[in-house]
Order: sequence, then structure tokens, then C-alpha cells
Amino acid sequence: MSPHFTIAEAAALLAAKKLSPVELTQICLARTARLDPKINAFILHTPERALADARAAEARLMAGRARGPLDGIPIAHKDIYCTAGLPTTAHSKLLQNYVPDTDARTVTMLADAGTVMLGKLSTHEFAMGGPSFDLPWPPARNPWNPDHMPSGSSSGTGAGVAAGLFLGGTGSDTGGSIRGPAALCGIAGIKPTYGLCSRMGILPLSFTLDHAGPLAWTAEDCAMLLQSMAGHDPTDPASANRPVPNFRADLHKGAKGLRIGVPRHFHETDNPANPAVRAAIEDAIALYKSEGAEIRDITLPSLEDYRAPGFIILIVEAFAVHEPWLRTRYNDYGELLRDRLALGGLMSSADYVQATRRRHELCVETAAAMADIDLILTTAAPTEAAKIDGIPKWSSMEKPGYTMPFNLTGLPAISVCAGFGEGGLPLSIQLVGKPFQEQTVFRAAHAYETATTWRSRRPPMAS
Repeated sequence: MSPHFTIAEAAALLAAKKLSPVELTQICLARTARLDPKINAFILHTPERALADARAAEARLMAGRARGPLDGIPIAHKDIYCTAGLPTTAHSKLLQNYVPDTDARTVTMLADAGTVMLGKLSTHEFAMGGPSFDLPWPPARNPWNPDHMPSGSSSGTGAGVAAGLFLGGTGSDTGGSIRGPAALCGIAGIKPTYGLCSRMGILPLSFTLDHAGPLAWTAEDCAMLLQSMAGHDPTDPASANRPVPNFRADLHKGAKGLRIGVPRHFHETDNPANPAVRAAIEDAIALYKSEGAEIRDITLPSLEDYRAPGFIILIVEAFAVHEPWLRTRYNDYGELLRDRLALGGLMSSADYVQATRRRHELCVETAAAMADIDLILTTAAPTEAAKIDGIPKWSSMEKPGYTMPFNLTGLPAISVCAGFGEGGLPLSIQLVGKPFQEQTVFRAAHAYETATTWRSRRPPMAS
């Protein structure tokens, strides 16, 4: 039997009583004890809680009262998701001793689905400042090569899933913080449509850009997790009040008939990707053509057009969240975060209004460009993972990224592994759908994953 399971594989084994939740949890705990000192995915391990959850799941399964396919599946939460009775630190000295009274809404939903919680995961400080080395906990590292970064800010989730410490986990995405770790860690991660998942109980960064979503080994696993995370929450003002579809309903329909648009200017001129990433994109295009999809070249606004208002909105809204602490506890922040947040105090109300106005224009222009297609195909990262100790403080300002356009527009977007480049480090493609068309996004991602061999390869340290 393989030492690793996808969520779908584990769910089938659990349902057939060929594997028990306790056995599966013990596998994850043993792997965490062996590997986490090398990658720092966890801020807090909760093995006693995990085993208690697993025993409860096992009792339900044996009694024929399973709550669904996630019952007994080990997961972990990014440490900006509030957990009742357990510290929620945001990887920051400011919240080092903060213990919430209630769970985040999505934490409750996943617990109600029967998941087993293994602990809380590393993040960039308050989902923005990292990788940092002046915080109470070290930054997470990439399990494909610990000298390299796993991206952020859902860094512990990306690293932990890739290393097999747990089968899936939660993340947040304000400008790419789910898709970035998915890309650099060689896993799948989806930023759902804005409003699909409640943000209640998730520490905010930018009220109008924040998205909650899952990361896992495959697109199918992400669909399974999202099924238990999505839904209307009247306590979140941005929550969408609409029925939640079956995200796996179209999973096996394949790519035939899909209309996929490729904005080549994103990776060829706006922010030129390296040769390995460009080759991965071309290979994906060829694969989709061979599977019966229709590929079209499309033109979107430039990456810089998206980046400029996105950066202003993010930094101003983040400053608004943190202004009281910046005035009273400035030196308790790590250097990276406090310097980045301080920029928000230099923006004017006119800057913010103009950025918001431009955002609305970009939403209209993007929708028009997608009118006759089902999906956009691009990448989530221009290169393989960089060395973790060589990230400039202002790296996010040097070149526009491929992920922010879809935070600004709120569109569903998934990153999946698209092979391996220099040093065996992962490459990615990003698939973007129309609002609330996650089923189509998952369909296309699953078609790609099942037609390639990348999901059979794990980090050498995790073997």
C-alpha cells in the first residue's frame, strides 16, 4: 500500500473499512514527527485532539453513521483561522497568547463533516509579512527542497500537504496566498468565487480581497474539502446567498468541448515566465487540444493594470485593520510586515477611490473577454521556488503577479502541478472560471491531472 493517500483514496478505504481513521491519523502524526522539524509547517501540533477526533470518527464509521466522505480525514488549519480553546496567532508576536472562544465558521463546518484536526499551520505574519526570520516561530520551508520557500501566505498548508503530514488544509487568498503555495509546493489549491466561503472567524487582511479556500494533493480533494466549506453565512456581509452545487458532479466529464482562453501576454510580455514554466503552459495547451478542448488566444488588461489597483486596495485595507496596533505596538510586528503595512498610511482617500473605480472597470473588461469562453489558462508563478533566504522585502512590487487579477475580479481560480523544473522543483498552471463555476474549474483541473503523471511524484523527503 502506498505510504500516501489522497482524500478521495482515503475516503474510499475508510468507507470499505480497509483503513481506520485512527490508523490514518497515526500515519500522519508519525510523518509529522519525522518531517516537520525540517519544514516547520506547524505552529501548534494537537495530537491528543487529533486522536480523539479519529476515535470519534471510527466509532461513527463502525456504527454506520458516517457523516460523509470527509469523516475521519486528517486536516490542519492555517493559523489565521480561529479555533476555540486553541491559540490562533497569525504567526505573530502580537497574538502569541490569543485563544479564541469560538471557531471560524469554516472550521466548524469542516469539524461537522467529521474531519480530524492535527493542528495549526505556519503562515506569513498576518497573511502578509514573510518569509520572516524575526518572529516567534520560523517560516515554513518547501519539502521539495527546504532551502527554498513554499510561497505564502498559506505556507504551512502548502508545505504540509506536499510532505504528506495531513491530507488537506485551509488557506486564505488575498492576492495569491492559496495558489502561490499550491504552485511552488506542487499541489492543488483553489481560491473560490468571492463570497462562496465565509470569512467569519478568519483574521482579516483586506475585507474586499480576502477569500477562504482549501489546499490538497489533487483538484478532486480540493472539491471534497470545498463541499464542506462553502455555504451562506449571514454573519459575513460578503457571503453569497445561493445553493451550493455538487462540486464533483462534472469531475469526470473530461475536457472535450471546453473553451479555454490563453492570455499569452501574461507570461510572454507582462511578466515573462522562465522557459520551464512557458513549456509547461504549452504542454498543457497541447494536452487540452488532444482531449477535445477548444483553445483560443485572448487579450485581457495587462498584469500591471490589475496589480496597481490591487496593491493599493490591499495595502489601504490592511492598514485599516492594523492601524490601532501600528500606533501602539509597532515594534511587536516583524520587520517585513510593519514596513509593508506602513505604506498603507501614506495612501490618500483619492488613491483608494480611484483604485476601486479602476477595479470595477477591470471586472467589466475581464467579463467581456470571457464572454465566449469557459476558462482562462495561465500560470500561478513565473518560476520555480526561490531560495528562502533571498526574498527581497519589496519583492511583490518588482513584477506583477498572475494571481491578483482574480482576487480583484473575484473569479474562481485553481493552481495545479504542471511538472517539475530546475532542481526538481514544481511548476504550475492556473485555471480560472466564471463566477460560481467551480464545477467547470474542477472538471478542467481533474482532466489535466488524470492525463499527466505529476500526481504520482512526491517530495523525496516524504517517501
